[in-house]
Amino acid sequence: MYIENTGLEHLQLDLNTLDEILPEYGLIRAGQWDYERVTYDRKIVINNNVYYLRVQGYAVSGDVGAHDAIIQLKVPILGKYYYPHGVEYGEDENFPNALVNECKEILLAVKEELEPLALAIES
Repeated sequence: MYIENTGLEHLQLDLNTLDEILPEYGLIRAGQWDYERVTYDRKIVINNNVYYLRVQGYAVSGDVGAHDAIIQLKVPILGKYYYPHGVEYGEDENFPNALVNECKEILLAVKEELEPLALAIES
């Protein structure tokens, strides 16, 4: 499920800024990166169901592995984990309203903190 209209998809930030701030909101970039992409996940467990709030981005310049990149954020997504297949985001998924609202609140707080630190995007 895409969580639209958060405004995060309009932000470009230094990778080190994201690595410093997003963990404060439970969004962790563990092994989910390569030299051009990053993924920050927040694991949420409700009634033995595991969900992931995911904020992804890609390098518009620099190198993620060298901790020297400017990251363009994408539209955040919410997925449900199924063992052993992984996380599903499809339209067939049913997410509790309370979970969706909690994710929107988290993303709003993230945007409010990141927006003043964002770089100007060239048109």
